[in-house]
Amino acid sequence: MRPLTAQWVANAVAGELVGDVDAVVTSVVKDSREVTVGALYVAFVGEQVDGHAYAEAAIASGAVLCLVTQSVAAPHIMVDDAAEALGLLARAYLALLRAEGEPRVIAITGSNGKTTTKDLLAQMLPDAVAPEGSYNNEIGLPLTVLRADAQTRNLVLEMGASGPGHIAYLTRIAPPDVAAVLMVGTAHSGGYAGPDGIARAKEEIVAGLVPGGVAILNADDAAVAAMAARASSVVMFGQGADADVRASGVTVTRGRAEFTVEAGGSSAPVRLQLVGEHHVANALAAIAIALQCGIDLARAAELVSAAGPVSAHRMAVTERADGVTVIDDSYNASPESMRAALRALVDVAQGARSFAVVGAMLEMGDESAAAHAEVGHLAVRLGVDHLVVVGEQAKAAFDAAVREGSWGDEAVYVGTIGEARGYLAESLVPGDVVLVKASHGAGLYQLADELVGEGA
Repeated sequence: MRPLTAQWVANAVAGELVGDVDAVVTSVVKDSREVTVGALYVAFVGEQVDGHAYAEAAIASGAVLCLVTQSVAAPHIMVDDAAEALGLLARAYLALLRAEGEPRVIAITGSNGKTTTKDLLAQMLPDAVAPEGSYNNEIGLPLTVLRADAQTRNLVLEMGASGPGHIAYLTRIAPPDVAAVLMVGTAHSGGYAGPDGIARAKEEIVAGLVPGGVAILNADDAAVAAMAARASSVVMFGQGADADVRASGVTVTRGRAEFTVEAGGSSAPVRLQLVGEHHVANALAAIAIALQCGIDLARAAELVSAAGPVSAHRMAVTERADGVTVIDDSYNASPESMRAALRALVDVAQGARSFAVVGAMLEMGDESAAAHAEVGHLAVRLGVDHLVVVGEQAKAAFDAAVREGSWGDEAVYVGTIGEARGYLAESLVPGDVVLVKASHGAGLYQLADELVGEGA
């Protein structure tokens, strides 16, 4: 982060500076345990913890200022809303960087694939600043912006939303030079008035482009392709003939896709390290963005082929010493990502016994029961050997699997993670492949961590 004076920060957030007016801020954190010398500590009031209680500890650890909404016995800037102030600070800071240099802001959205595409780009662009994990909301995005400095040439941002207007707000903080829309699916569908509402929310990222900015759009998703009308410059990616960056000859071996990427009259081979055919679209988006950053097609193909999984609990494959393979995709779940994960499980298993351990897909609203039922149907149709459904919110998947295939013991319903753990301990043998898939709030990441740890 470029150093900022305390008064500059106070002016940016329209706050009242109390205490050390000569302080210089060199980083911004929201967790007092992450404080380093020169930090601005932002005190948030959460459901479980009030960050103001840690203000003095933050100063003792080296923070020079706190951003607060309540009075504290430490140097601070008082504001009405900490999240809004953080956004204002990031917006002013990015404007400062743009006035002094030429950072390229790359923004990515989509119902699925944001974090994977971001991780690919972070490995393809060696000078990139990108979020850690899935920092894609009104708190995480500003914190990522504030990690950039005068040397940053590519600032890669995720923009997520659980309702209308969320992405538009994020683009006001960080107007993108390049904006990619990966797909319009049904993640967080409970916050929208149907599929058209989800599409309009994703389109906000295109509307938020800087003048002359480039939209990178999925030609294979009709709702995304239609967004081209909102941008002055468009690059389409996909597998169809109308894509500017196109994948042809896609094959899948043990879950990993290979294809030829074509763009601008050139072509190059790609072999992904990521598991799941659905990552072809994410890789194409990353290549299309890399081309905008001045990387030629052959080099972009080479870089994306070398990139591996980075963020935890996203199609992370572990081959345990005892011969069991664990596919951990427990960070998040939607109907689209659930389908992709089940297909990847079958591709990886290739005749070995396959176990799909699935939990709830959250924030599905009125579509929840039908969406979970489709998971059960698909597990049977794909030939998954054992379906383990965990928790009442996901039970429709078990009921549908039984109705679809009259499975008997092949489909199991358990109420708790502990019961799932016990079932797997009795059932798994060397050679088995087990997928763990659910929304983060379902907690199945704990089971995935245990399964991976057991093979250490």
